[in-house]
Amino acid sequence: MKRFAIICKMETILFLRDFFSIFFTLGFPVSMLLMFGSIYGNEPMYPGAGMGAMEACVPAYAVIVMGVTGLMAFPLTLAGYKEKKIYKRFDATPAGKGQIILAQVLVNVAMTFAGIVLLLLLGKILYHTRIQGSAVSVCMSLVICISTMFSMGFLFTAIGRDAKITNLLCYLFYFVMLFLSGATIPDMLFPESVKRVSRFLPMTHAVDLMQGVFAGEALSLHGTELLVLGGVTILFTVMGAVLYRKKDWA
Repeated sequence: MKRFAIICKMETILFLRDFFSIFFTLGFPVSMLLMFGSIYGNEPMYPGAGMGAMEACVPAYAVIVMGVTGLMAFPLTLAGYKEKKIYKRFDATPAGKGQIILAQVLVNVAMTFAGIVLLLLLGKILYHTRIQGSAVSVCMSLVICISTMFSMGFLFTAIGRDAKITNLLCYLFYFVMLFLSGATIPDMLFPESVKRVSRFLPMTHAVDLMQGVFAGEALSLHGTELLVLGGVTILFTVMGAVLYRKKDWA
């Protein structure tokens, strides 16, 4: 455990030194919150809406944090370490590559929760946002959505033959989903053609699930979202594991 704690500490320091990862995990969602909060405040987005604008935006921005760590920070680190043969070096030590991969997962998940907690605190302090859903529903939704994002990143890393291909896949899918899922721009503003495309994006279902649960809706009302996200998580994880068995880790 002491050895594993040292590895986790090392990976945490490396994550915090990466400006791109730390900015898009902690800085970018907060800047979105402050920018749109200064425009809309927490007033209802339309007459009769049961939640304020920022109460709808905060869970959507939480999905952005999940996307950054699950689709970019974690898979790109994984691909970079493999290309530089760092895992091969760890296999020559008592720690092995398994411990460093587990440490990377834990560090990225921890930073995901740190970014989400920061968003929730600032939303509460600045705009008096509320979480109307139960703690159990909210936590389950967070775990499901995070698992989906990480499974996608895992698959892209397994598909990419090198770090450049993995970078291309992760960047492409992340930014497409970022702007078409409703995470940055409310999907109610999209034309019907864009809405039809967005229904095929896992991040769209993550945003819908998070917004619904934060608004106090029961998980049972989001069967479609749970089915899609759960299916993507299982399918992508299995596909990634199968592809990794064929990869040369040396």
